[in-house]
Amino acid sequence: MKGQLWIIAAPSGGGKTSLIAEMVATLDHVVESVSHTTRARRPGEQDGVHYHFIDQEAFDGLAQAGDFLEWAQVFNHAYATSGAQVDALLDAGQDVILSIDWQGAEQVMQKRPDTKSVFLLPPSLQALHERLTRRGQDDVAVVEQRMDEAVEQISHYRHFEYVIVNDDFARAANDLRCLLRSARLERERRQVDLEPLLRKLGQ
Repeated sequence: MKGQLWIIAAPSGGGKTSLIAEMVATLDHVVESVSHTTRARRPGEQDGVHYHFIDQEAFDGLAQAGDFLEWAQVFNHAYATSGAQVDALLDAGQDVILSIDWQGAEQVMQKRPDTKSVFLLPPSLQALHERLTRRGQDDVAVVEQRMDEAVEQISHYRHFEYVIVNDDFARAANDLRCLLRSARLERERRQVDLEPLLRKLGQ
């Protein structure tokens, strides 16, 4: 069975990273695409695991060669998804999750209209602000900037096929897991996989 390409988007602090990690940990057929970026590596990050770290010149070369399914400039750094890398994973039967923003999602869905997409909504702006503050990664000014951007990002939820409200992590994870698992039960995707059984059933 060929894999399915998924996009999962959310405002900063929406819980996207944790939910994707949960899917990768609990579903054998799910992997997260490793993005290319021009930003510097942070302590503990590994090249090829967290990101493919490249300089701007190499990034521009790959972009001009048409290698990227999508790319975006975020906080003065470039990020992108390699089409060749995604295709290799899909051909190997893996469902691939892209953790990208709505702009990247639009690029991918234009090129790959069969992509499935999920947007994660916070239960409230107050809850989102508390999450951003609690994680302690940014100062007050940056948190406020991310909150302003969150309202803009949330306004694009209607462009996504599925919407999950991430109020309770366990419930949101179960909702997302159900989506990923049910897509693998689609008859068209299972046709080759089912052929031996169907022959035995006289079909």
